Amino acid sequence: MLVLSRRRGQAILLDGGIRIVVLESDRGGARLGIEAPRTTAIHREELVSEVAAENLRAVSKTGRRAWADALPLRRRGDEP
Repeated sequence: MLVLSRRRGQAILLDGGIRIVVLESDRGGARLGIEAPRTTAIHREELVSEVAAENLRAVSKTGRRAWADALPLRRRGDEP
């Protein structure tokens, strides 16, 4: 994991034309702006995890779990 310090107005450029800008920050957190091509999907990690967990719960009721085991889920503490 790369850890960077940025101030308000500073940006990080990622491959694929993605730009992340610090809009403001305080002790409670930071507000980020993300500029990316329309073809790039951007999702909040907690929502993706929530949907994946619900999918796993639904699959466990039917007993068909093989496809769910292949989902690329990261759990807290896992390295990307």
